[in-house]
Amino acid sequence: MHRFNLYTRRAFLDQSFKLTLGVALSTLVNIPFVMKRALAEGNIGLPGPDGKVKKLLFIFLRGANDALNSVIPIEDPAYALSTTRPTTGIGIAKDTENAINYADTGPCLDLTQWTLNPNTRLLQPRTATDPTYSYDRAIDLGTGFAALHPSLKFLAPVYNAGDLVFVHRVGYPNQSRSHFDSQNYWESGAPNNNLVRDGIFYRTILESGLANKSPLTAVSVQSALPLILRGSAAAMTNLADPARYDLLGVPNTTAGNLKADQFFATGNLLPTPDRKNRELLALQFQNLSDTLQIFSQIPFSAEFYDNENTDQDAPYNLFPTSAAQNGGAPFHGGDSAKYVVDNSTSAYTFFKNLKAAALILNKTDAIIAGTEFGGFDTHSSQGGVTGAHANLLRRLAWAIYALRKYFLTQADRCTWDNLVIVTLSEFGRTTVQNSSGGTDHAEGGLMLIAGGGVRGYGKNGSTTGVFGCSPSEFSGANADLNWVPGPRTTNPATCGTMWAANVNVTQGYLKRQTDYRSVLGEIIRKHLGATQSQLNRIIPGYNPSGDKPEPELLSGGLSSVDGTKIRGEVGFLI
Repeated sequence: MHRFNLYTRRAFLDQSFKLTLGVALSTLVNIPFVMKRALAEGNIGLPGPDGKVKKLLFIFLRGANDALNSVIPIEDPAYALSTTRPTTGIGIAKDTENAINYADTGPCLDLTQWTLNPNTRLLQPRTATDPTYSYDRAIDLGTGFAALHPSLKFLAPVYNAGDLVFVHRVGYPNQSRSHFDSQNYWESGAPNNNLVRDGIFYRTILESGLANKSPLTAVSVQSALPLILRGSAAAMTNLADPARYDLLGVPNTTAGNLKADQFFATGNLLPTPDRKNRELLALQFQNLSDTLQIFSQIPFSAEFYDNENTDQDAPYNLFPTSAAQNGGAPFHGGDSAKYVVDNSTSAYTFFKNLKAAALILNKTDAIIAGTEFGGFDTHSSQGGVTGAHANLLRRLAWAIYALRKYFLTQADRCTWDNLVIVTLSEFGRTTVQNSSGGTDHAEGGLMLIAGGGVRGYGKNGSTTGVFGCSPSEFSGANADLNWVPGPRTTNPATCGTMWAANVNVTQGYLKRQTDYRSVLGEIIRKHLGATQSQLNRIIPGYNPSGDKPEPELLSGGLSSVDGTKIRGEVGFLI
């Protein structure tokens, strides 16, 4: 039987005195965590009317994803210029016919198996004589202006269900083009401030009052705990490998679990000086021990299959972690044209980690889980319809498609309606391709948000799922937030959006329209359940009474930092 140090009368009186002084919750590091939950505002981590907790899954696209070749301003003449992104380089050609009907009606939605019928604009089965199994044109998003890279084709049914939105031209004031700095700013929620060393989702969990009370509140599945979950007052969990699932790397065996548990129990019995006998230490022992037991029950090796994408009656694996599980290739002698994602170790590692994150959210009380994958720093040989960037987008599209299918069919503690998926990437890339067939560091980027509670195309009266990529999105006083088509000029006032951030930059930057903190803030408040007061502490820029107030993050207006006009919160959640 484990023995843990008791909460002393002196400690209790000390904390009670602090409470009477009205010390802010975020500073009460020494308050017992069982009391913190009772003191916490809002509904973060609390079950809703359906008994389920709202949860969040994040995917960080390391290296800076090329937003302009992901959601493409296909009707902007500046995109198609021979000096900008020619189709002989990285440019994507537009579909010159009518919009494609991607209705979620057939038994097989795998576009690698379907072709375009120019008469009906419906997807029809391919024949054996078709020269290719991939679509080579930008996929119309129905806005009359924006289109998807063809490698994002698996997003079509998610988008048409109204469960996916794209937010274009995302950034922050005085954008850094350093990978290291900008990733830190995205994860800390404090742009241009290298002194903030804790993460935005760490602070979210701290505000919930559940930190260190529940053994699992936020988990990352990657090589090391990211800054977004890092902080000094609570220990979050990181899995470097789901097969070695605890913090000390004890193998996933019964004997390993037993030895670890005995080690923690023995360590907690050792005598310690009173002044170092802290309740937090005892709770950390308990949480780590409980975490071991929880992870031992998660079926990380289980396989999950798509109930719609089939190939000769063989279902596709939702999380391909090897060539033998990759799309229809295993049923066609390993035909590379039938892979659902690129046949690479990095792709399979990503899907192994993604599956682990999904299982943790679905099988435990964890509120936030996420992972990452890199390769988006495409300075050379980026590719267009095919190539390095196209392969990365194929992974991303199948990942979001697979997560939707998994949580629709395997829901346990997390349903699709109670989940939001968000992608992050430190900045966008230059408008013009460089001499090496790639793109360089720039400014405005792209975020994808998916989930059953997302207000996408056709849902709750929404007429679009694309924000920040339209010349007619706003009217009246906010018309200057619209996308401005057209080539570069020497006059910033008349310069097209693809050049507007800095007309003196040869390769062109994309000026931001939305601050990434407004996107994350909307999710943290409207989805996870934080109060506005909590959000003001999680993201200080939301606080109009702070030292550096940025109230425009909530409602829009001119940035108080650099004077750029931004939209505020987008309104993509129901």
